[in-house]
Amino acid sequence: TTRLEHTALQSSGINAEYGGESEVREAMVRKCEYLTSIGDKDAALKMLKDTLDKTTTTGHKLDLHFHMIRLGLFCCDNKLITVNLDKAKELIELGGDWDRRNRLKVYTGFYAMSIRNFKDAATNFLDTVSTFTSYELMTYHTFIKYTIVSAMLTLDRQELTKKVVNGSDINEVLHDLPLFRKYIDSLYNAQYAEFFVALAEIELFLKKDRMLAKHASYYVREMRVRSYSQLLESYSNLTVNYMANSFGVSEKFIDKELSRFIATGALNAKIDKVGGIVQANKPDKKNAQY
Repeated sequence: TTRLEHTALQSSGINAEYGGESEVREAMVRKCEYLTSIGDKDAALKMLKDTLDKTTTTGHKLDLHFHMIRLGLFCCDNKLITVNLDKAKELIELGGDWDRRNRLKVYTGFYAMSIRNFKDAATNFLDTVSTFTSYELMTYHTFIKYTIVSAMLTLDRQELTKKVVNGSDINEVLHDLPLFRKYIDSLYNAQYAEFFVALAEIELFLKKDRMLAKHASYYVREMRVRSYSQLLESYSNLTVNYMANSFGVSEKFIDKELSRFIATGALNAKIDKVGGIVQANKPDKKNAQY
């Protein structure tokens, strides 16, 4: 055994003289876990790479790459994350097992969410709702929260109905997550005043979450746009007063909000300031193709 392997064996309580290849590797993995647990990134990475050199099976190699991804997530090192996600995908194509394929989707979705790619996050999370085993990354309840947050922003109504509102696996957990049930149901059932209250509580959840805090303002803004768009899709025009009452806010607030979103192109509508009317500009899908 090398000096590094000898040290790893000793720290794991294994006699270096009698340690075989599997014992050496197991000891090195435990050393990797210890170095990671104390936040020694450089030493952990060196040990992980040395352990990878001693590893021959695809499954064990994938586990080490998952470990490096987790280290990258903890240290906010995007390069470390992406390099190891790519290597993990290459290994999966060479013959990764079913469980690790699903775990890779969770890791991919988690990283996508952390960089504000909620669409890819929702796709990967929803693919693994019924097969989730990545407890080393997060709890199942946290996973479901992330799935809902991502899906609510990016799925159209039909997909949201099928995969979230009527999703049996998600519904099994929602009785433990009353806020997230209220968040889904209020938007889906067009109870906009209740939705705004739920969204304010969701914003608090986002701000307290390490991976989502920096995206909280963006997310809440986009969900407000989505709720306004959903209401306007049902009517040719509405009074500002009606919209204000629907969302449980003042006319001044709704006028300011709509004006801002219309000006930036986020909302397809226009406001008649004299008549106090909001008119929906429904895009012509046929003309949009040219």
